[in-house]
Amino acid sequence: QVQLVESGGGSVQPGGSLRLSCTASGITYSRYQMSWFRQAPGKEREGVATFYTGAGSTYYADSVKDRFTISQDNAKYTLYLQMNILTPEDTAMYYCAARLASLPTYMWHEAKRYSYWGQGTQVTVSS
Repeated sequence: QVQLVESGGGSVQPGGSLRLSCTASGITYSRYQMSWFRQAPGKEREGVATFYTGAGSTYYADSVKDRFTISQDNAKYTLYLQMNILTPEDTAMYYCAARLASLPTYMWHEAKRYSYWGQGTQVTVSS
């Protein structure tokens, strides 16, 4: 049984930082594509960042590029999202998602392509 558990969310002032974690169980980590998504109230779920394990390559949404960094620790079965220079527009529920086998790079941000989701962790950025 695949289980994804996120942690690390919270409230922070604009310009601050947070690091989210997603611990996976029930999967062979290296065979799965792991991504972060977020969803703000009234908005669609959007892809934030993804990690291609085989190639060691990463992709980001334009809105977070150069501020967020995705990484993973295979030994700990944990995916991270380091978020810096946070703005109120980053306020959302953040989800970890996984799917078996990698997506073409032009599809990684499509939520419907992922089979497994965590319960989410809330990030609130306000002064």
